[in-house]
Amino acid sequence: MTSPEIPETGITEGGTEGAFRDVLSKDHAKRGKPPVHFADMTDEERIAKAADLGLPKFRVKQLANHYYGHFDVNAAEFTDFPAAKREEAAAAFFPRLITEVTRQVADNGTTIKTLWRLFDGSLIESVLMRYPTRTTLCISSQVGCGMGCPFCATGQLGLTRNMSAGEILEQVRVAAKMMRDGEVAGGPGRLSNIVFMGMGEPMGNYRSVLSAVRQISALPPEGFGISARNITVSTVGVVSGIRKLAAEGLPVRLAVSLHAPSDELRDELVPMNKRFNTTAVLDAAHDYWLASKRRVSIEYALMRGINDQAEHARLLAKRLNHYGDDWAHVNPIPLNPIEGSKWTASKPEDEARFLEILHSAGITATLRDTRGQDIDGACGQLAAKER
Repeated sequence: MTSPEIPETGITEGGTEGAFRDVLSKDHAKRGKPPVHFADMTDEERIAKAADLGLPKFRVKQLANHYYGHFDVNAAEFTDFPAAKREEAAAAFFPRLITEVTRQVADNGTTIKTLWRLFDGSLIESVLMRYPTRTTLCISSQVGCGMGCPFCATGQLGLTRNMSAGEILEQVRVAAKMMRDGEVAGGPGRLSNIVFMGMGEPMGNYRSVLSAVRQISALPPEGFGISARNITVSTVGVVSGIRKLAAEGLPVRLAVSLHAPSDELRDELVPMNKRFNTTAVLDAAHDYWLASKRRVSIEYALMRGINDQAEHARLLAKRLNHYGDDWAHVNPIPLNPIEGSKWTASKPEDEARFLEILHSAGITATLRDTRGQDIDGACGQLAAKER
């Protein structure tokens, strides 16, 4: 990673001292790096690897067509590839990075949560959700999460390690193949949207996440061809990462998990607030809107009696309207329960009042869907547990 602001080993410079530190999993250790995958290589590295196998340059483009265009890594069936080189090419370019452990289905087959085992035994989850007009995949970018938000199951795991670009992209490839092959209720279709809202803080794994975003959005044979405008990158408010992403010039949507309108309350709910407070986060988010012209999503988990009262809604509206333009879309989310947590969902009447106050203040706001709650696949519930 080239930026000194976001080193590969943590969230921001100074991440092991000061007011905030990553919450590390008991399994956090030097675990080695995943096998290098086709998706982790530059074009030059792919060509060099092919040359090592005695393959000419054009074979790399064939492999790219199979991977990005056909979601295929089974080189044994690549009929356009020399039979004597298929097994060798598969081992060199397509090592198995993720293995399905369990698949849980909800919402009449339109929501599928998959538990994956990685090369080192780590477990992560992704959730595929089919709607009438789109199909969205929620993907993980880290094993666990170091943000330590007390109401989030993933945050309770601690951070084990970052994921490689290949590990991230394999979640996308498999889901795209499932949709194409009609494995999701509703028949064959197309994966259209990607949200980095699974396990992990995407800004804490910036290099791999950015590489994945570029490959998801590039047209085949350079990528999967999912529009960058249909990709959402979520963060709890890593300001340095937000500003770095704004400078990339990619029209991805930014989602900020705010959850509280004041520093006093957010310090309790989102420990990262002790590093980047609400003013710094909202300033960076507004600057992202100015740079991208993409309205920023403000994620706000409604917790009974904690952050869901009228005064919270009024303060949130005031904070957002401070900037004087229609730059944010608030997504209040009914808190999804996690085992053993004291945090509970808001009363329906409080949810309704919260929305009403935002709307009356001119704030665009939509109560978010809680798909997959019964299989612990909704926001904040991903805990990568074998069942």
